[in-house]
Amino acid sequence: MQLSEQEVIRRDKLARLRDLGIDPYPAALYPVNATSKSSKEKYEEGKKVVISGRLMSRRIQGKASFAELQDSEGRIQVYFNRDEICTGEDKTHYNEVYKKLLDIGDIIGIEGELFTTQVGEKTVMVKNFTILCKTLRPLPLPKKDAEGNIYDEFNDPELRYRQRYVDLIVNPSVKETFVKRTKITNTIRQFYNDRGYLEVETPILQPIPGGASARPFLTHHNALNIPLYLRIANELYLKRLIVGGFDGVYEFSKDFRNEGMDRTHNPEFTVMELYVAYKDYHWMMNTTEELLEKIAIDSNGTSKVTVGENEIEFKAPYARVPILEGIKTHTGFDVAGMDQKQLIEVARKLDLEVDDSMGVGKLIDEIFGEKCEHHYIQPTFITDYPKEMSPLTKEHRDNPALTERFELMVNGKELANCYSELNDPIDQRERFEEQLRLSEKGDDEAMFIDQDFLRALEYGMPPTSGIGIGIDRLVMLMTNNSSIQEVLFFPQMRPEKKAVELNDNEKIIFEILKKEKQMPLANLKSAADLSNKAWDKGIKGLTKHGLVKVVKEGESLLCLLQE
Repeated sequence: MQLSEQEVIRRDKLARLRDLGIDPYPAALYPVNATSKSSKEKYEEGKKVVISGRLMSRRIQGKASFAELQDSEGRIQVYFNRDEICTGEDKTHYNEVYKKLLDIGDIIGIEGELFTTQVGEKTVMVKNFTILCKTLRPLPLPKKDAEGNIYDEFNDPELRYRQRYVDLIVNPSVKETFVKRTKITNTIRQFYNDRGYLEVETPILQPIPGGASARPFLTHHNALNIPLYLRIANELYLKRLIVGGFDGVYEFSKDFRNEGMDRTHNPEFTVMELYVAYKDYHWMMNTTEELLEKIAIDSNGTSKVTVGENEIEFKAPYARVPILEGIKTHTGFDVAGMDQKQLIEVARKLDLEVDDSMGVGKLIDEIFGEKCEHHYIQPTFITDYPKEMSPLTKEHRDNPALTERFELMVNGKELANCYSELNDPIDQRERFEEQLRLSEKGDDEAMFIDQDFLRALEYGMPPTSGIGIGIDRLVMLMTNNSSIQEVLFFPQMRPEKKAVELNDNEKIIFEILKKEKQMPLANLKSAADLSNKAWDKGIKGLTKHGLVKVVKEGESLLCLLQE
């Protein structure tokens, strides 16, 4: 492992601490009785406190020093005075340990007394300090110049997502996002618990990936010698519980879909699903309006939430727009009653990529998603989907070609999906069989037939309404984040590229090419000014590492930097 200069220095300090008999990673409990926040809010002059946290800054002036300590609730100023810490003749603990062997980022414990500085800053006078964890890597802390300009911020998204632990330390607003996420889920739990609904858990590994149209992840169970799927939805298991006699159940579900990734999609995501017996989708619209208004107020203090350039009002009531009416409004095409062939023609006129494997439901979904969805900024219930789009949904009571379903659109994206649940087992079997026909035509997102779920329905499920709310997207809205990666502690990432160690000749060639991105091979060789032997080894090494590519262009060779 190649260490940076700073990492080498910190390891030397670690060894010197041990030479002084100081354990840099003590096992004993440290008796913390206060935090940065409580010390300020419940301030009493001279009050004794024991706090702990990271050393985030310090200004050493001889035998005294002001520093900042950061704990889970913020920062507080601390004052180190040599004679307060070292009351005897031996000043090692201040002169050596504090001044020379501590680094920014080290975790320390402090025993001291509260006082107020001449400029009014609530501060801890340090009487004793203990090293609780010596850090071996320097923190990427931003720096501010005299004009207030900030440099070296830790703001590269890829680094932030890979090293979320560092992101949380140096970017306080990131931590606030995840604290708010917990508040949002707590509000939902309280809202449903107060109504008597039961929070449950259902299987993540499933023999049938049911409850949604999506491409699943496949795995294998060795002991049972059967294939299993990571769940794409928990719907069918929750409805089994309604069959079993529960009137209302909900679950915060980790779901997995082996599909694309973008700013609003992650292969692993969180959905809250709720099922309530003896209700329909009209009741669920009213309940959802009430829930989202409460979430907005609890998390932001108001029903109005700023998302990018838009101000979104979550106060009820929300607009209700039938999906076919929405398509007609935003495309000019009335697709009601169209068959697959007609819908393909419409889609192609709208410049959408479609193929013959796509059924009526998927074609309507594609048209609405690409041409209409982005228009709905304020919360809007898109209702009454065609039957082909909704294989688990009850037929519309007024129009047998439609179903009693809504999707809630907010800021141009789907936030929730709800049905009056289909509880006719014969109708449900026919819908599953139609999905099977789509699968045979090449639709790899069509639903599987879940025979056990059909058996459960044959025992009788009462009229039920169910909803799924995307928690990640909900948190994005409530925290004004445009990327799902910002509201997941550890989003999925491509494998991290291993650092390549280059020899001196390789470094010379690489640094020249890095500035130009591409150069004629002869020009690069001339600029490197190496012997023929050194040049040959250097360029071959870079090619082997995958950093450089040589291609023929006309009669000459061109050297390209590989990104």
